[in-house]
Amino acid sequence: MPLRVSAISQHNENRAPRSDTRRRILDAAQAVAQCTGPGNLSLEAVAAKAGVSKGGLLYHFPSKSRLMTALVEDYLARFDAAISAEERTGQPDSAIRAYIDQFRSERQGGTPPPSGLLAALAEDPGMLTPVRRQESDFLARIRANASDPHMATLIFLAIQGIRGMELLNTQVLDHQEEEVLLEWIKARLGNTA
Repeated sequence: MPLRVSAISQHNENRAPRSDTRRRILDAAQAVAQCTGPGNLSLEAVAAKAGVSKGGLLYHFPSKSRLMTALVEDYLARFDAAISAEERTGQPDSAIRAYIDQFRSERQGGTPPPSGLLAALAEDPGMLTPVRRQESDFLARIRANASDPHMATLIFLAIQGIRGMELLNTQVLDHQEEEVLLEWIKARLGNTA
């Protein structure tokens, strides 16, 4: 079943009173995945980390599969919201700048961004299909907003490369070097002709 970010947002708006608990559970699932490894995530550990009973967790996410799907949706929705807000400005290169900023924001939060995503994919590799579809959509939107679509594509791929190396624990740049590179990239946006 494809993940639709717009449907996700509407669904979450209808559940506003429960959003704080949902958010705590999703954040806890992300943290547990980071600590125990993506394939070892348990509902009991997530409930304990979130400070809710297992029944409370199951009220919000009736199965581990639903929790994993929500982790993927949450991950993609953050990027979609950042890109959408900047797309509305109509400024060239605002979508790729938003993508960079969202990536940096996650990294500055201290939690590697893909931990929950990796946990979900370890649980159900079929979730790659909606992730691939959404990332393809992000790239199309970024290119459509870019002053130089080729440069925007290279930037998008650089971020994906950093993320992929982090997932595989094969980083060749430290975080400071990555920050310098991202600043260098942002300084050149709009200066290509």
